[in-house]
Amino acid sequence: MRSLIFEEPEAGIPGYASSSLRYAWQSIRAPVIIPLLKLAVILCSIMSVMLFLERVGMAAIILIVKVLRIKKYTKYKLDAMKQAIERNKRYPMVLIQIPMYNEKEVYKLSIGAVCGFSWPTDRLIVQVLDDSTNHVLRELVEFECQKWMQKGVNVKYVTRKNRNGYKAGALKEGLEKEYVENFQARWKFVNSEECIMTRLQEMSLDYHFSVEQEVGSSTYSFFGFNGTEGIWRIQAIKDAGGWKDRTTVKDMDLAVRASLKGWEFVFVGDVTVKNELPSTFKAYRFQRHRWSCGPANLLKKMTKEILCCQICKI
Repeated sequence: MRSLIFEEPEAGIPGYASSSLRYAWQSIRAPVIIPLLKLAVILCSIMSVMLFLERVGMAAIILIVKVLRIKKYTKYKLDAMKQAIERNKRYPMVLIQIPMYNEKEVYKLSIGAVCGFSWPTDRLIVQVLDDSTNHVLRELVEFECQKWMQKGVNVKYVTRKNRNGYKAGALKEGLEKEYVENFQARWKFVNSEECIMTRLQEMSLDYHFSVEQEVGSSTYSFFGFNGTEGIWRIQAIKDAGGWKDRTTVKDMDLAVRASLKGWEFVFVGDVTVKNELPSTFKAYRFQRHRWSCGPANLLKKMTKEILCCQICKI
């Protein structure tokens, strides 16, 4: 009898707790949870419709561009410009920067392509900004630069004692000469057939360049600068405030600030430049984290500037 008196309350505690949780859930489900879920469904439906309309609009624009062969950069008289340069022999000084960080797959291709550029060697400076942590790879990159220097190309191999600012810091330190145009080229990947992951990435990025970037350029709207294979006027970089390392998307950061200052970009999809895709899940995860968190952080920092700007067409 004594044991029963002490065991009954203990046995009743779990049932009491579960009934309390059930009561609490029922009390907040109807007035709180259900309205929140309905609101979430409505918001998701609205965003889905917006995304669908955006895709339909892009499809219509890209169809017109492909059928009529209208390219934004065709309005620039490139042939006349080339003839004027040949006639006056006034080649502007061009600085080509190649930022590198353990680029074992593409360093030879990148340096070779740039050093073979059809431009007077006395008006061309090639900067190889090597932040590689692999000392063996550093020696290989330096040897490649010396090989082209012996051929008469003005190549400067630049290293730093630290990686302050990462890629943006390297570009900022190396920026000295004037570029010729605001320009973005299309990427072509050297390792797209390495595995199924690189193949899927290539398909996704091909759509990004073939449709999203092409549509943005063709409609004279803002489109993001992808950071690689671009040509800038130094005045545009100066007007925008230069390279900044406040986010992991310094290329987009610079492009947004330049756009707010009234500068426009041209996408040239006919030109492809070789690039490398992350072939391991770890590298892919780091890249996607940078590409997703970086723009969100940039938006948080620049929301006020974008809303207050009178020039920007975003």
